[in-house]
Formats: sequence, C-alpha cells, structure tokens
Amino acid sequence: MSTDKNRATAAAILPLVGGPDNITSIAHCMTRLRISLRDRSLVQDEALRALPAVLGVVEDGTSYQIVLGPGAVARVTPEFEALVEEARSATPVTHATAPATALASASASASASAITADDLAAQGAALKEAQKARNATPFKLFLRRIANIFVPLIPALIGCGIIAGLNGLLTNLGWVPAVVPALAAIASGFMSLIAVFVGYNTAKEFGGTPVLGGAVAAIIVFPGVAKIDAFGLELKPGQGGVLGALAAAVLAVYVEKWCRRWVPETLDVLVTPTLTVLLSGLVTLFGLMYLAGEASAAIGTCANWLLSHGGAFAGLVLGGLFLPLVMLGLHQALIPIHTTLIEQDGYTVLLPILAMAGAGQVGAAIAVYHRLPRNGSLRATIKSALPAGFLGVGEPLIYGVSLPLGRPFVTACVGGAAGGAFVGLFGQLGMSFGSTAIGPSGWALFPLLDGRAGAGTTLAVYAGGLLVGYLVGFAATYFFGLSRAQIAALNRSEDEPPATPADRPGHSPAPAPAAGAEPADPSVLTH
Repeated sequence: MSTDKNRATAAAILPLVGGPDNITSIAHCMTRLRISLRDRSLVQDEALRALPAVLGVVEDGTSYQIVLGPGAVARVTPEFEALVEEARSATPVTHATAPATALASASASASASAITADDLAAQGAALKEAQKARNATPFKLFLRRIANIFVPLIPALIGCGIIAGLNGLLTNLGWVPAVVPALAAIASGFMSLIAVFVGYNTAKEFGGTPVLGGAVAAIIVFPGVAKIDAFGLELKPGQGGVLGALAAAVLAVYVEKWCRRWVPETLDVLVTPTLTVLLSGLVTLFGLMYLAGEASAAIGTCANWLLSHGGAFAGLVLGGLFLPLVMLGLHQALIPIHTTLIEQDGYTVLLPILAMAGAGQVGAAIAVYHRLPRNGSLRATIKSALPAGFLGVGEPLIYGVSLPLGRPFVTACVGGAAGGAFVGLFGQLGMSFGSTAIGPSGWALFPLLDGRAGAGTTLAVYAGGLLVGYLVGFAATYFFGLSRAQIAALNRSEDEPPATPADRPGHSPAPAPAAGAEPADPSVLTH
C-alpha cells in the first residue's frame, strides 16, 4: 500500500513538471526531489504546490527541487525514475518547446476576496524568481556544485552518526561489551573512507571520470603514505581529509581533460587514466595533503575558538543568519566544514547552533497562525508544514508563509539568533557539544548529539535552545511581525468581503492621486 502511495505521488508530479521528455536528470537529497529541466515554462508551479505530498518547491538556478520531506523523498524518487523510464521506453522522445497553459493567478483577485495561502505562495514564487538572477553568480554556482558533491553522502553520514552515538551510549553504560567493537567498526568504516566517496562525486560533478577522482582521493587514506618523505614533512593517513580529497579530484578532472585534448585516440584508453592518476597523485602527496591538512586544522581551531571565546555572540550571529542561507540554497555549502569537524572531533559544534534558525521559523509560523484566526487557507498551510518544521525542514514555511509576508521572515531570524546565542553561551561556559552527523535538524537532531558534559546536559541545553528559539520567534512575530494593513488584508475568510480603508482602525482615506501620477501599489504582503 505504501508503494502504491509513493507511485501515485510520483505519477501526480510527473505531468506537472512537463512530462518525461522535459526531464534531463533526477536525484534527491535529504528532503527534496531534484530534477533538471529542458523547458522551465512547462512546469505548473501552483498545481505542484497544491499536491498533498508536496511541501514546497525551490529553484536554485541549477535544478528544480520539489520538497517532499525526509523519508518520503527517498521512496518517491525511485518510483518517479521508474515512471520516467517507462514513459520513455513506451513512446518516442520528443522535446516539447511550447509553453504550458498559464494558470490563473490567485493574486489577481486578491482585491475582491480574502488573501489566501495560494496568494502568498504565488508571491513567494515571484520572490524566488527575482532572487534567481541575483544568485546565479559564478561564486554561488560554484558553492552549489560543492554542495552537490556532499548531498548524496548525507544518508550514510546520518546512519553512521546514529550508530556512533548508540555505541558511545553503550560504552558509557558498560552494556553489551561484545557488541561495542562491532558497532564501532560499522560506524567508523564509512568515515575512514569518506575521502574516496568525495573524490568520486567531485570528479562526477566537475565533468571527469568518477572512478579516477576516487582513485586519486584514495591515496589520502592509504596507510602507506606514512612511509613517504614529502620534502621533510611527515604525512599521516587521512591528512587533509575531505578537503584534500576535493582538491585532488578537481585536479584530476583538469588533468584528464587536458589529456583528452592532446593524447591520440588510439592511446587514450591507456595513457589518459595513467597520467591522470600519476600526475594528480604526485601533486596530492607532495603538496595537497599538507596544505589541506593545515586548512582542516585551521577550521577546527577557528570553530572551537569562536565558541569558547565569543560563544553567545557567535551563536547569535550564526543562528540569525542561517535562514537567509537556507532561503538562497547556500546552506549546503557548509557541509565540507561540518564534515571536517566531524573527522577531527567526532562531531560538528556548528550544527546545533544553526538548527536554532529552524526553531525561530517554527515560532514565527505559530504566531502568524494565532494572529490570523479567520484565514483558514493560510492556517491550513501552516498546520501542514509545522510537522516538517519541527523536524528541521524549513522550506515550506519559508516560501509558503514567512518570506512572502516579509516581516515574519525577519522575526524568525530573530528567534534563531536568540536560540543560537543560548546554545553558544553554554559552549562558552565549557559545555560544548555537537552533532555526530549532518542532515537532520530540529527534533531529529536529538539522537545525533554528543558532547563533553554528558548526555543529560547536552540534551537539556539543546532542548533549551529550541525552546528559546520557539518563544522568541513567536513573541517577535506576534508583536512586530505583521502590520495593521497586513492583518486587515489577511485576517478574513475567503467568502468575506474585503475591508475598505474606512473599515481599518486608525486609517484615513488617502487623497486622490494627481493627474498623470502612478497609482499606489495595492500590495500589502511584503510591507
């Protein structure tokens, strides 16, 4: 029955993204189905958002992303891929170029009826389109490519992280001693070879042969590097970690592409792989491993110094600025930093602080829910998105509620800053802790927490941070997140006539515009 449900969801999505012929690639991350499109105009955004299983849509300039939530996306994606393959094998491939029939805009009738969740979603989509052009800079596109390298690794990081936490708990309690070594091996196996996976994905992302990228990155974790004298510098297996693997694989891609241009075709199959691995491997051993090792050590030192000396302020800044990164899709560029910290310390101290941004978002959404008791459409959207929000999936609330409204997005950041400051303060007091894996957030982060002060204190501090984020996000939004004009426009049922200027408290009719003057903007959604 579950498979039927997932296939039904995939079948509902497929025609709304232009059909199988409009799709060039399919992938998924923790919460999103990511597809590349031939013709963006064939996508029916509003119809997609209306599907019960869809929590939101995001477009970052490199892919079209449909938010399905944790768990669901991993089950829907294979069904979606199967449907695309079945359709392509059943019919000849044709590339449609005519735009799809435009959907009627709900906001066009907003002046004659209550402003609904669909109107806010439409405005959120317009904001994303406006941001898309600004975000398509070479630097930001490069950061997204880096993120694409690590996103496929997140499921393994989560699984191994939870097993590592369970192993630590059993070790501390002294239970089942025979099982502890087995759990340690299971949890550590992937992390010991993560450089190989990073190298493989890097070469794939940058247009090289994936296995060659993995082969060069494997040099970093090979035990025999300890016997190499790199100009008097001591090398250790794993030195440089994921940063070294990333740099080595990028170098391998450029060497491979150079070989493809100059090596004769008759010799290509022998010479190109050999030169790629040899040249890139030598540079890795006698340069990149040392440089990447220094960079990795600097990241760990800076993160620990930041929280031990400026914990509360650092937490306030990190927690307050993380939602804008999520909005821009750039938050995943932090994955290499998280992974480096996990390699060094066993956990990343940054993730629990950044997770506070989601708490502020949840608090803000609850405040909007209570401030607009008569807007059934928007309240229904908030109710459906809150469970995902509590688990750290913030996109549905960002693009469906807070960002289109304007002020609630800012007050949500205030809540995240308060929660981050709370967690950062305890780090400054010596109760530093972090997450043994990346990916989950919100309540889903509890099983992954580890720290110096013991499990009870760690869980209590994190829970306290979430509570502070919820409360401050709620209070800031309830009292400052909505203007009187917004409340007048939004706090009405769909069948209720619109409020006139004379009906609004403290409002006097505006004078008529002068002849030839531009009419005032009637929108109150983002003021």
